[in-house]
Order: sequence, then structure tokens, then C-alpha cells
Amino acid sequence: MNVSGDRPIGAESVQVALSGDHAQVTVLPEQAAHWARTVEVPAGAGFLPESASGLFVGREEELTSLRRMLTGEGAAAVVQPHRTSARAISGLGGVGKSALALHYAHRYRDSYALVWWVSAESPETIVTGLGRITEQLCPQWARGCGPEDRAAWAIAWLQAHLGWLLVFDNVEDPSHLHPYLGTLSGGHHLATSRRATGWHALAPVMPLGTLPPDEATGLLCSLAFPSQTATAEQREAARRLAEDLGCLPLALEQAGAYAYRTGIDLDTYRRSLALVLDDNRDALSPERTIARIWDHTLTALTARDPLAVTLLHTMAWLAPDGIPRSLLAPLAPHPLALANALGELHAYNMIAFTPDRQGVGVHRLVQTVLRNRNPQVLGRTEAEQAVRQALPLDHSQPDDTIRWERLLPHVYALADTTPTDAGASVESVDTYEMAAQYLYRQGRQAHTTSLREQALTQYVELLGDTHPDTLTSRNNLASAYESAGDLERAIPLHETTLAQCVAVLGDTHRTTLISRCNLAGAYRQAGDLGRAIPLYETTLAQRVELLGDTHPDTLISRNNLAGAYQEAGDLGRAIPLYETTLAQRVEALGDTHPSSLNSRSNLASAYESAGDLERAIPLYETALAQRVEALGDTHPLTLNSRNNLASAYKSAGHLRRAIPLHETTLAQYVEALGDTHPSTLTSRNNLAYAYESAGDLERAIPLFETTLAQRVEVLGDRHPDTLTSRNNLASAYESAGDLERAIPLHETTLAQYVEALGDTYPDTLTSRSNLAYAYESAGDLERAISLFETTLAQRMELLGDTHPSTLTSRNNLAYAYESAGDLERAIPLYETTLAQRVELLGDTHPSTLTSRNNLAYAYESAGDLERAILLHETTLAQRVELLGDTHPDTLVSRNNLASAYESAGDLERAIPLYETTLAQRVELLGNTHPDTLISRNNLASALKAAKAEQHSDTATGGISSGSLSPPTLNNCYAPSRLISVKP
Repeated sequence: MNVSGDRPIGAESVQVALSGDHAQVTVLPEQAAHWARTVEVPAGAGFLPESASGLFVGREEELTSLRRMLTGEGAAAVVQPHRTSARAISGLGGVGKSALALHYAHRYRDSYALVWWVSAESPETIVTGLGRITEQLCPQWARGCGPEDRAAWAIAWLQAHLGWLLVFDNVEDPSHLHPYLGTLSGGHHLATSRRATGWHALAPVMPLGTLPPDEATGLLCSLAFPSQTATAEQREAARRLAEDLGCLPLALEQAGAYAYRTGIDLDTYRRSLALVLDDNRDALSPERTIARIWDHTLTALTARDPLAVTLLHTMAWLAPDGIPRSLLAPLAPHPLALANALGELHAYNMIAFTPDRQGVGVHRLVQTVLRNRNPQVLGRTEAEQAVRQALPLDHSQPDDTIRWERLLPHVYALADTTPTDAGASVESVDTYEMAAQYLYRQGRQAHTTSLREQALTQYVELLGDTHPDTLTSRNNLASAYESAGDLERAIPLHETTLAQCVAVLGDTHRTTLISRCNLAGAYRQAGDLGRAIPLYETTLAQRVELLGDTHPDTLISRNNLAGAYQEAGDLGRAIPLYETTLAQRVEALGDTHPSSLNSRSNLASAYESAGDLERAIPLYETALAQRVEALGDTHPLTLNSRNNLASAYKSAGHLRRAIPLHETTLAQYVEALGDTHPSTLTSRNNLAYAYESAGDLERAIPLFETTLAQRVEVLGDRHPDTLTSRNNLASAYESAGDLERAIPLHETTLAQYVEALGDTYPDTLTSRSNLAYAYESAGDLERAISLFETTLAQRMELLGDTHPSTLTSRNNLAYAYESAGDLERAIPLYETTLAQRVELLGDTHPSTLTSRNNLAYAYESAGDLERAILLHETTLAQRVELLGDTHPDTLVSRNNLASAYESAGDLERAIPLYETTLAQRVELLGNTHPDTLISRNNLASALKAAKAEQHSDTATGGISSGSLSPPTLNNCYAPSRLISVKP
């Protein structure tokens, strides 16, 4: 029994578009990537399953429509952007969806470089099916790697080549295809599914009904009379039987095979089925139709080969496709008996063989009928034992990994079809546990939920509710829910597990500490730091006492607590913990161990949050250099480090260093992971933000628009990253003065955050603040102030009075009051915010300097120039010392001080400051940046006022038209950053 163990809580793992939960990054080595670009399809390559009957009749109109849709020759062919052609076929079970797709693939096979069939019931089966492309095209790579690597190679190959066809058969959830249809654009996608909804963002749907009567009659005659032309009497009998069978292709195939195998007359067979006695023929379901012919078929099979019936009942509990002969072999006395039994099933069209004849498939409707008409649960025990005996005991060998991937669909099928009244069995619980732990080690924890649910149910029945193994199982299920993003189920389960661990094992047992740490991580993921931090603190103290100060588990706890403090804005406690963790890891593991590199990156991030860029940037630079040397230039963690360094350069105002680094990182992500990989999209978002910071909105806005469109396509319309993109695009429109497009986007984003995450989730509050800021920019102060007041109240209640985000809200509300001319409410709020930031963050933190600047500007607006000038002078001096003489914030302070001097009539000091600011902005930002234009306008206004003074005895006090407004820390942009994994 294995505990999933402490997860690197608070860590952000780079996502992959290979499966639904994006849980793991796969980057191909240089040689494998070269093969993906250069390997050509050998003659005869491809994979299509065998049809059970080998016959296909009619459907010419549907085939023509499919071809027109996929090749884009008709008006309805506008189905996918980026040249992707996709089509979905939906319909009830047994109607012939897979048969239509299979016939299309055979008919047009010569039109494609590669045709590949993928069973698509789940993300796992899709990954496995794609991986088999690698096994066929690049066996030298496939032999030594795992399923994610094989699927990644296949995706890379498909991205590099044109003219292929992928058939996704039996798609249970259309969203599972998002990563593929959004990423692979050089060929055609064809999907079959019983679901007619959920396809609007992926592909148009072709509803498929039963066969027309003439075609149904022809199919039945072809099967019942294969070696002769049916007589008129036989065709009429076939027409009557086809009508009574509802013209359902699967039922026709079963009936035709039975008639041929037994020689029975079709009218006699029809009367024996008693279908004509059913008065409600129109309501006959496919399952009832198939069930009506089963008694005869099973009776005939039992008489010819009882083993065939045993095998059929066993296969009813397994996955419908790819059932290995080797899995069924223990049920037969010898190979010949197995071959004969499978041959009988094939003769009755009950199964289909794979092309290599080493596997079989059963129609899903046949399986459903077998399970539902089986009160004795025949075959269930045999299926459980067969799968358990076939599971590899070792996970380290490539061949074992391949075996695991081929058996996983059958393990899932056992879990999904567990009878409600079935008793627990040791075989099944071991099977579910072994499979779940294999997936956990593969980084696919989110895919284990159904397995862990069944394992927990059976542990409770076998061992009781509080047995240690039951507690372990409950912990692992909670962690699986958390990995799948289902915190509503994860947190209560973690809470129950912790309480039971304390009661049964004691407060400091290792499993109890793991449970406490995991519950803290779930709270943290839900944004509930008030409950997360005390748990982290308790766990760290207990691990120090129990395991020692430098035990790996202790270092994990110290790192996690530091991360929680950082998220809570408590950098005074976060930074020393990060520093201690880094020192201990360097001493214990070495300077370039991956955990040491992660700690170094985390410490750099904390320094950056504290505004200490002098210490942050060298650490980022060191981490990047070490990762390049240890992992290579394009490893995901190396790209992560490069991204973080670029963002730190941007924070320091070094846009000339930041932008080229962001551009390089984006190019490397595109090369390594593809154009629409989630990490590539994050990099594109960050480059757009850097362009915007440089005032280059012409390049920023198209990048934001592209990123949003791609995230909608790849991740879905309401994925958190999609909402981030929508927010960032809205803010870019706002910066460009396009409020007509900005405000509706902000409103949409806020509504989606509320629906997806709740009214008080941190991202929801940021979105509400951004919408308020947009209303303020549009002059709608009534709505802006109301939203700012709501956000401040919610942050105070959720995060506390001095949390950095609360202080941001207080600053923004003060600025809105100031914009409304209500200085009596604005100035006290500014003063409170400044005092709190000095106490919390220190006197020279960037946010403190922002507050001091804003308060100075408010004093100036109130006519209190003596206090305003003093504050502006202090702020400028501190920014010069902290950020450098030409940092954008320093230039803002210099401009604002000049404005205050001008307001006081002191043009002798104002004009030189304006001139210096303008020269520096021209050099730093360019001649046409918006801030440069403001500086030029301010200088012109001051010079005009000075000239007027020379010709008049009365000083006018020159108005600084268009002076730069004080920067508000409004969280308009929270670009999704690739933060290093925090173990």
C-alpha cells in the first residue's frame, strides 16, 4: 500500500496538452525531435480496426457529405480555424457511427499520408492511441519511453507533416479533444460519439439515424445469403425483419449472422423473436432490440462452444476495444480452444479482430446488453482475475510501461461497470490501487479518480472505515480530486482523513503529517490562507521535532510555509524561510540539484515581490545559467527560468533586456512544445505585456488577441488562463483608449469568474477591481466607486486589513474618490494606506513609494503644496536609490515633482526636471511612447508659462496641461507567469 505522499503544494507545474488535466510536460530530446520532423510514412503504415461483419451498405449521401466537410469544398465546411478540418458523427448506439467513419477511412485512404484510428473514450485512451503512431513510425524511440513521451512524439510528427486523417472513435466528452483539434492543424479530424451536444466549439455535427429500409434490407440479405442473390421472397422476408429490428445496423448484423450460421428461414426467425407482438414498436430502444435476439444467439453458441459464451460474458466487463488474446488466455485450457471459441464469436459477428489478430473488440451495445441481462453477474469474477494476473509487477522497464498502457482501459472499464450490489474483492482493490499508483508516478493523478473511488469503497467494506489502509486510500482520493480541480469534494475528504488519522494513528504519525500538509495545500489552492498557514506551521514544527531540521520532508514543509506566507503578502516571514531552505538544500544536495535550483528560483521570486530586484535578478540569472548547464537550453524549467528573468528585468524597467528575452523564450517554446501549447500561450501573453509596458500597443494587442483566441480553442472558454487572457486584452484596449471594447470584455470576464470560482475568489476580486478602473477611465465614477468599495470590503473580510491586495483596493478607492473631487475621503485613505505599507513592506518598497507618490499628488490637488513637494522629493530620491535614475517609476516621480514645482510657480526648478525626464524617456521608451508625449507636452506648457512671465509683471503659475497621473497599483495586469516548481 502506497501513500501518494506530500505533493509540492503551491507549486505550479508547466502544463501539457496531451491529456485533459495538462498534468505533465514532455519535451523531446534533440534526436527524437529530429526524427519527428524527418520520418516519412512507410508504405502500408496506418491503423484501422476490422469490421465485425466486413460489410458496409448504403450511406452514400453521408459519405459524400463527410468528404465535402473535411476537404472544405462546400459552404458548410467552415468548421475549424488554422486549416483544421473536423467533423463529428453523433447517433444512438448500434446505428453505425464507427462503421461510417471506418468506411470513409478505407474509401479515401489513398488521399492521406497516414490514416490512424484512436479509441477516444477517455484522455487516457487518446494518449495511448496517439502513442501507437510512434510505435509504428519511430520504434527506436518508442521502445525506451513512456506513454506521454510516445504521444508527444506523435503530436510533434503530426505538427510537422500534412495530409493525415485522425479518427477519434466513441468520444465520451468532446472537451477531451480540445488539446488536439486546437494544436494539430495539418490534417483532418473525424470523431464519432453518442453525444450530440458539446461540439459547437470543435466541429459541426452530423446526426446519424438508422438505415433507410432498402439499405437495411440489402445489408440483411448480404449477411444471410452471402453466396447467392436473394429471391424476391427472401428480400421481402428480409424487409419485414429489418423493419421489426428498427433498421438498426448492429441488430441487422447480429440477425444476419445468426441466419447464415444456422440456416434458419428469416420469417421463422422473425416469428421466434416475437418482435411482431410488440405493440409499441416505435419506442423500441436499441438495447431492447439487441436483447430480443440474444436468447437464440446464446443458445446456439452454448451448443457449439460453451467457452465462447464464457469469453463473451468476461469481455462484457472490459473495454470494448483492444482486448488482448493474452488477457483471455487463462480462461481457456489451451491456445487452440481459445482460437476456436473466438472464431465462433467472430462467425456470429459478436466480435471483431484487430489487424494483427492478437486482439479483439466487442460492440459497446453488445456489452451493455450482456451486463444488464446478467443477474448472476456472469464473467465479472473472471474479468477481475484476468486483469489482475496480467498487470506488470515492475514499472521501470519500457515493455512494462507498454503493457500498462494497453491494460489501463480494461482497469477503467472494471471500475466504471462495478455492479451496485457486488461484494468487495481483493483482486479488484489491488488492481485499482496498482493502476492508480502507476498513473500517479506518471504525473497523471487527475486521471485516477474513478479508480480511487472504487478502491476506497472496497477498502471500507473489507477493512473498515478507519483502518490505516483505508485512511491512505481516502487521502489519495482527496488528492486525486484536488489534481482534477474538484476542491468541493477534495477539501471535505482531506478534513475527514486528517481527523481519522489523528484519532487512529496519533497527532505526529508520518501519515497524519502528510494528511495535514495535504489539507493545508487544498486550502491554499482554494485561496483560504487563513486556514492553510496554521496547518503548515503546525506540520513544520512537528516535522522538525520528529524528523530533524534538514530531513527532506522538513524542507518541503519549510518551502510550502514560505510560499503560503508569500501569497499572504507576509514577505518578512517568507524570505528568511526561503533563505534557510535554499542553504539547507545546497548543503545536503549540492548547488545544482534540481531542488536547490527550485529553491533559488523561489527565493528570487520572493525578493522580486519585496521589490528587492538587486538581489532577485542575480539569483534568477544564476538559476538560468545552472539550468542551461544541467538541463539544456530548451528544457521546460530552463524556459521557465528565462521567462522569470525577463519579467524581473521588466519590473526593473530594463525593457531593452526584457523584451528580447521574452521573444527568445517564446520562440523556444514554439519550437519545443508547439504554437498552442499552454506554456507557449503563457509566454506569448508575457511578451504582449512587455510590449504594452514599452508603449508598443500595435504589437501588444494582436498578441493578446491571438493568445485569447488560442486559449479559447485549446483550453475552453472558461479556463482560468482564458479568463486571464480576456482580462489582459481588455486592459490593453483600455490602455489604447478603446473603452468600447474594454468594458464589455471586463464585464464578461467578471461574470465568468463569479460563475466559475465564486464571488469572493481572489481572481474574482481582481477582475471586479479592473472593471471598476475601466468605469473610472470612462468617467462613470458612480459605478466605479461602488465596485471599488465592494472589492475593498470583500478583501478586508477575506484577507484581512493589511494584506497587500487589501491595501491595493484601499489605494484604488482613494484614487476614485480623488477623481470625483472628494478629497476629504481620498486623503485619509491614502494616508492610511501609506502608513500600513510602511509598516508591512518597509519604507522603500515599490508599493510604499507608489502610496507616497499618490498621497503627494492628492495634497497637491488640495492646494497643500508644502506637504506635496516634500513627499514628491522624498519619493524621487528613494526611487533613484532603489530603482535607478531611469526606471519608469523614477521618471514618473521626476515628472510629478516638476509638476508640483510648476504649481508652486517655481519654474526654475520645474523646467530642468521636465527637460531631464523628456530626454530620458526619449532614450528609454522612444520618441512616440505615450509617456514621452506627455513629457513633451508638459515641458512645452512650462516653457510657455516661463515666456509669459518674461513679458508680464504678474506670475501666472503655469498650468501643467496633461501631467502624468500618479500610477495606481490597480492589479490591471496579473500576467500568468511561469513560476518555478516549488517542491
